[in-house]
Amino acid sequence: MNQIEQSGPIDCSSLKLGSRKSALAIIQAEIVRQLILKEYPELETKLVSVSTLGDQVQNKALFTFGGKSLWTKELEMLLLESVGGFDQIDMIVHSLKDMPTHLPDEFELGCIIEREDPRDALVVQDGLSYKSLADLPEGAVVGTSSVRRSAQLLKNFPHLKFKSVRGNLQTRLRKLDDPDSEYCCLLLAAAGLIRTGLQHRISMYLNDDVMYHSVGQGALGVEIRKGDQFMKNICEKIGHRTTTLRCLAERALLRYLEGGCSVPIGVSTIYSEDTKELTMNSLVVSCNGRDSVTESMTEVVTTEEQAEDFGERLAQKLIDQGAKRILDEINFNKIKEIKEEGLH
Repeated sequence: MNQIEQSGPIDCSSLKLGSRKSALAIIQAEIVRQLILKEYPELETKLVSVSTLGDQVQNKALFTFGGKSLWTKELEMLLLESVGGFDQIDMIVHSLKDMPTHLPDEFELGCIIEREDPRDALVVQDGLSYKSLADLPEGAVVGTSSVRRSAQLLKNFPHLKFKSVRGNLQTRLRKLDDPDSEYCCLLLAAAGLIRTGLQHRISMYLNDDVMYHSVGQGALGVEIRKGDQFMKNICEKIGHRTTTLRCLAERALLRYLEGGCSVPIGVSTIYSEDTKELTMNSLVVSCNGRDSVTESMTEVVTTEEQAEDFGERLAQKLIDQGAKRILDEINFNKIKEIKEEGLH
């Protein structure tokens, strides 16, 4: 068994992992727990699941009431102290795409876990034979609550309509398959479908030529108390280097552009272990899909600092091509109007 160096008055014999209460969140927390147990089999571990505001409010799109912080605040409180009937936790397992790029001063990103397929996926209503977005008929309704996805949908498939759909993965699929459903299909993260054993529902994986994925999509982020050496030592053992370099570059780009999960920024990254080269393709698109900027960059990247610098420089290239103007012109009331009406 690996030995964990202790720093401060911490119980080294047990560890509590926090997550949201959804089935997917618990599966993801269990992935991290198993990685820890592989390195430290004698360590007692426990999952603590909490319902966050983002889980509770299902009738509004995220951009209208707080964005990414909705998934993190309640859990972050438990990192600092016990609250109500919940014990203090030692780390939080997040979908990395839901983690703000600026964390509160008390916390830090301890590590990034190996990425599942980061692409978006098309899920067609049960019983329909469509296999791609291009196959869908004029006016077909696509379910998505993501501004990034809906903006690219308007850009690449103007013959389609879209409408917001909220809820956990199982809830969204039930809404899709309801006999009276208005949705022809949904756009979802492939990683969530794969992790929950629902990959058979994927009609098509959306590659770069159709849709750039979200920053951090498919990866898991572990949030810890800043300066907690006990947790840092564990994170060093379970983090995934290639995923970390890719995702730190993506998050640096997003942070530099001052964007959150509710702005239309998409990316795609590849890292070659042979050449140590990182390639990132990136997109900023207006919410109506009519104006967009794309940029790409490839460089040798071997450290986390180089990865973040890479992302920032690519972001500046996007700005030089007009990305900041697109982002500055975003009107969230207009986004709400577009998403509610499903304009096309």
